[in-house]
Amino acid sequence: MASSSSSVPGGNGDPDRSSSEIAGEATPLLGTIDDTKSASTSAADTEEGESRPILARPNDKPLPRVQIFCLCYARLIEPVAFFSIFPYINRMVQENGNLDEADVGFYGGLIESLFSLTQMLVMLFWGRAADRWGRKPVLVSSLVGVAASTSLFGLARALWQMILLRCLAGVFAGTVVTIRTMVAEHSTPATQARAFSWFAFAGNVGIFLGPLIGGALADPATQYPTLFGDVRFFKEFPYALSSMVVGCIGLTAVVTSTLFIEETLYKVRSRGNTNTNPALSTGNDEEASVPSRSPPSALDLLKAPGVGIVLFNYGHAMLLGFAYTAVVPVFLFTTPALGGFGFTPLQISLFMGLTGLAQATWLLLLFPPLQHRYGTNGVLRACGFAWPVFLGVMPFLNLMLYQGTHTAETAFWVLAPVLLVIGSGVSMSFTAVQLALNDVSPSPETLGTLNALALAVASGLRSFSPALFTSLFAIGVGSQILWGYLVWAVMAVLAIGFTFSTRYLPKASENDGGVRAELAQEEDEHENNN
Repeated sequence: MASSSSSVPGGNGDPDRSSSEIAGEATPLLGTIDDTKSASTSAADTEEGESRPILARPNDKPLPRVQIFCLCYARLIEPVAFFSIFPYINRMVQENGNLDEADVGFYGGLIESLFSLTQMLVMLFWGRAADRWGRKPVLVSSLVGVAASTSLFGLARALWQMILLRCLAGVFAGTVVTIRTMVAEHSTPATQARAFSWFAFAGNVGIFLGPLIGGALADPATQYPTLFGDVRFFKEFPYALSSMVVGCIGLTAVVTSTLFIEETLYKVRSRGNTNTNPALSTGNDEEASVPSRSPPSALDLLKAPGVGIVLFNYGHAMLLGFAYTAVVPVFLFTTPALGGFGFTPLQISLFMGLTGLAQATWLLLLFPPLQHRYGTNGVLRACGFAWPVFLGVMPFLNLMLYQGTHTAETAFWVLAPVLLVIGSGVSMSFTAVQLALNDVSPSPETLGTLNALALAVASGLRSFSPALFTSLFAIGVGSQILWGYLVWAVMAVLAIGFTFSTRYLPKASENDGGVRAELAQEEDEHENNN
């Protein structure tokens, strides 16, 4: 009777025997499909004595494009809901609260931050709910909540109503953690770089569309008197149209998610771990049908190998991103004499548009091949070296404009776009650190909770970092501390810290083909020896 050992060079197996015979004798019809075992349990003899899998490894599974597209569309909703109020929030606060102009900034910033603060508090609940009851129910219910609370926000007539509805929107902002988890479960180590590139791109599109929709549709009776000037409702509720349109966009995501998105939690349980650490699973369908144990606590998850340092790097990367995003608009507006660029609103729009285009190019076209070649850790460490340099470029460009000469200005307009496009490559760190997070998850059942922990950290940072870093910029410029470059010096120190922290990333997050192949080969050799 043939066995898998007969395919080893020097064995007694007949090289002319057909693979179907060996499959019939040595391979069960409903064999286990596992990342690291499939090559040894479903092997066929060749003339060279090599083993080939009769069934493709899960790692070879193509990316389900329809599922990824629907998930990316759902991904748009959270940033659109978050950023859509930015163009009109200060004016709405002043009108609803009858506030002095000096007090508007505080309450406007408070309402903007409450969304992220509330999101941070409930994110872990959504993650554990997704791990226990399924990804799709959590996704659809949270989308419904975001759509409803965002639609009602424009009807608020008092500050307490604005605060309540903004907090309610934050409570239901569990979409991000669920979508991240589902994208990871739909992808494999070979395809997740491409999948998360589209995930990150969808988030950037949402950040772009949110303020555009909010600003274009706020106070339509005044902006478009021909169409809405006689509509009494929009005179009484000038921000209702904007919030309702955003809510309707959310409802379209509810429909597409309900109709087309597939549940992934039970698939992952039944096929074993194919997207995270290559820990072996039994692959037993009967075991998969039994309800799983409750997910481990957040504290237990933090103690898992590699999780703590990857979460630290995740928060570090997010902090750098939030700080840069907060400082750049006011930096571009500030005159060169005080430490900025002195751009007009049109120039600021073009500069930030170029930044978005460059980031999309890096994420969609360059990140997948770079991650495949150098691994997740390799990309993160490269970004760690690039971040301090990129941040140092801004004061350097300011010095060029500060000269005030024609030659210096010409050099600025030649160098600035080029350096901006190249420096935007640091945005790969946000996607790479998500892949590292997926790879250190102890099991598929903990992936939702782990993503929830990461997003809780990100939400907490987003709640205070804009105010902190814009205040540092204002202090540095106002007092000319370090010639107005105080905030860039602080951010550069943080970036250097990120450079060092990426050196301690665990091997488990080295999501490249080499490490995966090495682990699979070791397991195959172990099975053959037995």
